[in-house]
Amino acid sequence: MRDRLIRLIYERAFKYSEEPIFKLTSGRMSNYYFNCKMVTLNPEGMYLIGNIIFDMIKGLEVKGIGGLTLGADPIADAVAYTSYLKEKPIEAFVVRKSAKSHGTMQWIEGDVKAGDRVVIVDDVITTGKSTIEAITRAKEAGLQIVKVIALVDRQEGGYENIMEQLKGIKGDYRLVEAVVTRDDVMAFINQNKVY
Repeated sequence: MRDRLIRLIYERAFKYSEEPIFKLTSGRMSNYYFNCKMVTLNPEGMYLIGNIIFDMIKGLEVKGIGGLTLGADPIADAVAYTSYLKEKPIEAFVVRKSAKSHGTMQWIEGDVKAGDRVVIVDDVITTGKSTIEAITRAKEAGLQIVKVIALVDRQEGGYENIMEQLKGIKGDYRLVEAVVTRDDVMAFINQNKVY
């Protein structure tokens, strides 16, 4: 499944240019870009992501999975759906970019509450900023973060920034993981002679 997912990411989400023409969220320009929504919103992509991440968190006994909207939403939904099919339901939740301006005025939507064990997900990690924002809001809501998973890690310092944010959280050495790294995509390109 992971090999197929790497191929899908290469075919649908990965863009490359000899010149750095892609503007990242950080404002920096890059030679390559991952538009993971082309995979996370794809039926096969959802199936693969749901199964792969469900297997990654099996045994963690979590109540919920979610992250900062919009990148995390289809990933959390795919895992929640898969978890129901496998008779181990996990709630999906959404971390808003700004607090709801009416009603309960909350940052987090979904059936999770203080003390619940959760997994934070994101589609792409570059600097880790959006993942850290989700972690901060989850901590403020009293959620217990037991793992952070990115669909793609660009391997540009985000992993280290997220680990710094999670200092003091007890967990195994794989507290932060990526399903696919930039190196995995580059290895796929080199092995398959696709450019």
